[in-house]
Amino acid sequence: MALTGLIDHPLGPPSGLVEGIDRLARSFPGLDALALLGERAALMGLWRRGATSCGGSCRLLRAADGWMAVSLPRDDDMALVAAWLELDATPDSAPAVWDAVATHVAGDDPHALKTRAQLLGLPVAQLGEAAGPGGRSGVLRQRLGDAPAQPDLNGLVVVDLSALWAGPLCGDLLARAGASVLKVESTQRPDGARRGSRAFFDLLNGHKRSVALDLHGRDGIRLLHELVAKADVVIEASRPRALAQFGLEGPEVVRVGRPRVWISITGFGRSGEDGNRVAFGDDAAVGGGLVAWNGGDPLFCGDAVADPLTGLAAADACLSALRSGGRWFLDVSMASVSAELNGPTLPAPAGLNVAAPHARPVEFRASELGSDTADVLLEFGITD
Repeated sequence: MALTGLIDHPLGPPSGLVEGIDRLARSFPGLDALALLGERAALMGLWRRGATSCGGSCRLLRAADGWMAVSLPRDDDMALVAAWLELDATPDSAPAVWDAVATHVAGDDPHALKTRAQLLGLPVAQLGEAAGPGGRSGVLRQRLGDAPAQPDLNGLVVVDLSALWAGPLCGDLLARAGASVLKVESTQRPDGARRGSRAFFDLLNGHKRSVALDLHGRDGIRLLHELVAKADVVIEASRPRALAQFGLEGPEVVRVGRPRVWISITGFGRSGEDGNRVAFGDDAAVGGGLVAWNGGDPLFCGDAVADPLTGLAAADACLSALRSGGRWFLDVSMASVSAELNGPTLPAPAGLNVAAPHARPVEFRASELGSDTADVLLEFGITD
């Protein structure tokens, strides 16, 4: 509630949220799963801001038909607004950019806006587009072969190719449950979270070893393939074409190779055009209908809530797959995970004292980029 509602008026959570989180956390005894939703806010001093996300980069805007969430977290996103809205020039300040966005979202065709945003790689979602009857499951499970059941994670190797929040949280939960997790990054494009809050990055990655590869060269791509072949679990959170350019197709790798479980996290699932959409935690949650309602107006629920929910859901699905035996490809949609946990906004009791969010203790400083590369390659008998 510290992260949900108007600045001066907290709102209760959607009715399905707390029960759903408790269900997902059963595989992790002792985990304060609800606290996961507020860890970034606790470490960065964020608070609720109504129709503006806690982090400030996403806004809920009234559209010609319903509501839309627009995220502009990067300078490049701001620069693309003119092309998206078909303006003659880019507005000269951030407030002017948002004014232009609000005006066009209110008057233009929402489908056309979303289509153009997708072509430009802008994270835009219509409220509830992934929710309702006939919506897909948050985690689609595809069994692709046989393997013995694995009752726990001790001794298993996880290759974590993901970045930012949802995927790294999944890897962190698996590491704390006993897996050996390798955080694998490109030397040219490392995890963007390294440039953010150091404490938050340490929290999600302090239990992992760091491997950095030059993925612009053949040797780096070869090493990536060899590491994946040594993994029991692979986590990635990129659009399908991103890994395809390195010759890695998740389902095919699972079908013929070593990994028992491949976790693919995307904003709206891998199928069709949705597989190419860019999404972040705030806009994906809105796409799943996971918002709080203040009368007839939607407000953000939590801080980029689709990220921690998806990380937890992916880790839970991974443990379930390992325990059941077999080889599995898990297609995890942030918007659909959010849709499974939405519901009417619960009333906030009058006079309630809302506690500030808190985070798990930061136990270890995350490894510097690539600092464990040589040791990891030697351990697995991979020649650099």
